[in-house]
Amino acid sequence: MLRVTPVPEYKPHSFTILGWQVPDIEKAVTALAGKGVSCENFKLPGQDERGIWTVPGARVAWFKDPDGNLLSVSQHE
Repeated sequence: MLRVTPVPEYKPHSFTILGWQVPDIEKAVTALAGKGVSCENFKLPGQDERGIWTVPGARVAWFKDPDGNLLSVSQHE
């Protein structure tokens, strides 16, 4: 269950507020792109042109929802 509460005034934060662990990040990013969602590129060392950031043990991609909230998908070893 996920509960969402509307608030009268909201300012999106600069950090990830919700993320999903996925078995295959390449597939997840491709599926998101197919629905018109583009991943954020923060120009981090190890972040590719699709926005997937690779570090030892994990790969992460961030994207924004229509309200500007930062969300993520991640794949862990």
